[in-house]
Amino acid sequence: MPRRSLRESVTGAAGAPVEPSARAREVERRLRDAESESPREAPGAEPDLRPTLPEPFRGSPAARWADGAAGITVPPAEATGWMEAAQVEQALRQSRDFLVAAGLNSRLLRGELPTKAIAQLNPHQKDIQEYLRTALSSTAPTHKTDPLLLFSRFRPEQARLVGDVVKTRGRLTYREGKRGAVEVTADVTFVYPVTPAGDGGRYAEIVRTIVRREVVMSWDDPAEVITEPGTMSLVSYALDMTNGGCSAPTGYFVPLFGTAHKQPADGAHQVDPYDRSKPIDTSNGTTATGNGCATANRS
Repeated sequence: MPRRSLRESVTGAAGAPVEPSARAREVERRLRDAESESPREAPGAEPDLRPTLPEPFRGSPAARWADGAAGITVPPAEATGWMEAAQVEQALRQSRDFLVAAGLNSRLLRGELPTKAIAQLNPHQKDIQEYLRTALSSTAPTHKTDPLLLFSRFRPEQARLVGDVVKTRGRLTYREGKRGAVEVTADVTFVYPVTPAGDGGRYAEIVRTIVRREVVMSWDDPAEVITEPGTMSLVSYALDMTNGGCSAPTGYFVPLFGTAHKQPADGAHQVDPYDRSKPIDTSNGTTATGNGCATANRS
C-alpha cells in the first residue's frame, strides 16, 4: 500500500496576538466547522508563533480544528447496496470508531498494540490478517508491512504527546461497492504535538507530527462475503506523514527533534501538510534514508 514520508522544516518566531477582524472571525468560524466536502485550497498562512506546552497547536492551522473524533465529518445516511438507511448509519459510525481506535487511542499512541481497531476488521480477510501479523510482530517492518499505514504509535522512550488533545480534520464518504457492499472512504488528517521523552521543562521543544490517512472500508453483505457481525474488510489504505521519520520503517513515528525551526534547503521539494485540496501524493515513495524525503513548508 502506498506511503510517503516528509521531513519537517519550518521557521517559527514568538509574537504578540492581535485582535481578529470581522473577516478573520468568519474565516475562523468556517475553519472550525467540520469538513463536509473536499476543500478547494489549502488553509491560509498563520502567524509565526512557536508552540508552547499550554498551546501546542499555536501557529498552526490545526489550532482552529476540532479535537479528536469531532473533526471527522459523518454524512447523512441513505439506503445503499444491501443496507437500509439505519444500517448505513451504523456502518458510518463504526467506520469512525475504527479511525478513533487506530489514530486517537491513548494507549496505542503510547506504543501499545491496536487491539480495539483490530477487533473491527474481518478476521476472514486473509491478506489483511497476514499484514497485521507481520506488521505487529516484526522488529524491522518494510514499507509494505509498516503498522503506521493504519495505526499511529510513538515510542514512549523517544517522544511523548503534549497534553491529551489530537487535532483532526476529515470526512467520510460512501457508495455502493462490489457485491452490494457499502464502501466507506475516510480521508482524515491527524496532528500530534510531541516533545522529547523525559523533557518536561517549561521550554521543552515541541514539534508536530502530521498524518493524513485515506482508508477505504467495505461493509460486506454476509450473504455474499464470509464475515463476522460488526466487522468490515479493508479495500485500501494510504499514508502521508510529516515529521514522523524519514529512515527505514520502525513501526513507530520518529519525530526529528532539533530541526523544527531550520529553513528548507534551496531547491528542496516542499509540500504543505495541511493542504487537503489534493489527493494523497504517493509519487515520491519512501527511501531508506532521509535524503529523498520532501520538506514540509510549515508545521
